Amino acid sequence: MLATIITLVSSILFSQSPFFSEYAEGTSNNKYLEIYNSTSETVDLTQYAYPNVSNGPSEAGTHEWWNTFDDGATVAAGDVYVICHGSADDLIQAECDETHSYLSNGDDGYALIKGTEDSFEVLDV
Repeated sequence: MLATIITLVSSILFSQSPFFSEYAEGTSNNKYLEIYNSTSETVDLTQYAYPNVSNGPSEAGTHEWWNTFDDGATVAAGDVYVICHGSADDLIQAECDETHSYLSNGDDGYALIKGTEDSFEVLDV
């Protein structure tokens, strides 16, 4: 347990790229992904994407759907960017930066990547 906590804290302190800081799957459509910008600069999320798979990938490292961030999307240094379901509760909607109707149900996977669909680096899953 202590090793896991140390690893998590180290990855947060020394990360030079955004990462998933929270994922929530509540009742009904109360779902969201939270991306934390651990860098010292505002990040242009149009250089990133969040591809996903439904019911686990058939081949590790592949995606079924390529999801791009909204035009002009940015996340300030030390801030979070929240992607939520468009029908989520008002409390979630108040924090939401963009909506995505196909947020997961348990075994669906999302990745945070930098690059294009043809050439990218996986930052977090």
